[in-house]
Amino acid sequence: MILIVTGPLYAGRKTKRLVHRLPAGAVAAVAHRDLDAVAAEEIIRCRPAAVVNTEEFLSGNLPTRGPRMLLDAGIVLLQLDDDRVFDLPEGDRVGIRSGRLYWRGRPVSSGRLVDSQAVSRQMQRARRRMPGRLDRFVKNTIDFASEEKSLLLQTPAVPQVNAQLRGRPALVAVRGRNYRSDLQAIRTYVEEQDPAIIAVDGAADVLLDLGFSPDVLLGDMDSVSDGVLRCCVRREVDVIVHAYPDGRAPGRARIRRLKVPHQVFPVGGTSEDAALLLADSLGSDLIVAVGTHSDPVEFMEKGRSGMASTMLVRLRVGEKLVDAKGVSELYRTEPRPAEVLWLLAAGLVPAAVLLWISPAFNLLFRLLWVHFRATVGG
Repeated sequence: MILIVTGPLYAGRKTKRLVHRLPAGAVAAVAHRDLDAVAAEEIIRCRPAAVVNTEEFLSGNLPTRGPRMLLDAGIVLLQLDDDRVFDLPEGDRVGIRSGRLYWRGRPVSSGRLVDSQAVSRQMQRARRRMPGRLDRFVKNTIDFASEEKSLLLQTPAVPQVNAQLRGRPALVAVRGRNYRSDLQAIRTYVEEQDPAIIAVDGAADVLLDLGFSPDVLLGDMDSVSDGVLRCCVRREVDVIVHAYPDGRAPGRARIRRLKVPHQVFPVGGTSEDAALLLADSLGSDLIVAVGTHSDPVEFMEKGRSGMASTMLVRLRVGEKLVDAKGVSELYRTEPRPAEVLWLLAAGLVPAAVLLWISPAFNLLFRLLWVHFRATVGG
C-alpha cells in the first residue's frame, strides 16, 4: 500500500463553517454533496492536503466545478462510505492510503479516491440530465412567483439601521463565486463613493479580512464566524437575522447564545434577496451587488428548486441594481498602457524645459557640442 497523504484532521459537516478554522496541510472532512465552486474557492485558499467527503463530491445531478477545481489545486479527494470520520478527535493525525482513511495506524473508513477521470464521467452524466432539471427549475420559478408576488407588490416592514442609506449608494456583498476578487476590484470605488456596506452572512468575514467595514450584517447566521460576530458587536454594526415570513428564525438561537444585539427581518426569499430589499426600502439610490447569484446551477447547488424570489426582488429594485464587475470597469485600479504612455509624455515635457533653462545643463551641452565638432573636424 502506498501512503498518499497525512495531516491533522479538521472536520465540519458544513464546509462554510469549517473554512474559518482550517489550517494549511490539514485533512478536511466535510459532508457536502455536489461540492460547489464557492466552497472549493474557500477550501483552496486554506491549502489543505486533502478533503474527505462523506457525501458524493459529484452525484451526476449537477455539473458543479468544485471537485475539478480542488484536483487542479493538487488537493487529494477521498469519498468515504460512512461518516465515522466525524467521531475522531479534531487535530489528531490521519492518513489516506489506497482509498482508506487511517487513524493511529488503524483503518477507520473505506472509500474511493476521486480523480480527473471520475470527475469527467460524472460531469458528462450531469450535463445529459441538465435539460430536464432546467425544465423543472423554470416551472417551479413560475409557480412560486405567484405565491411570492408580495415581494414585488408590497413594501416590507424593514428594520431601522444606524447607517444612513437614503440618497446614498449601497454595496451588498454575498458569499458567491469570485466575490473576494470582485471586492478587491472595486476597492477604488468604495474609497471614493463611500457606500453603505451590507454584508450577507459569511461575506462579512471576507470584508473584514480585506479591510472593509460593513455597516450592516444580515443573514441566516449559519456561515459567519463567531469572531466576526463579536467584532460586529465591538464596532456597533447593525446585525439583522433573516427570518421566514411567519417569524421563524433558526439562526436567532446562535445569535442569542453569543449575546449579540440584533433585529429580525421576516421576509420571503434568500438572505441576499432580503439585503437588496433592505437597501432599496431604506432609500439607496444605487445598489452594487458583489457575489450575488443568477446562474440556475448556482441555485441548484444551494438546494433551491427555483429562483422566483430573486427574480421578483430584481424586478422591484430595477435599474438601481448594478453588478460589481461593471463598476470595476468604471473604477479601474490598473492604468491602461495608453494612459501610462500619456503620463510619461506629460512628465517628460516639463523635465525637458527645466533641463534646458538650467545653467549646468547649458554648460554641459556646450562642452558636448565642442567635443562633437572637434571630433568631426578632426
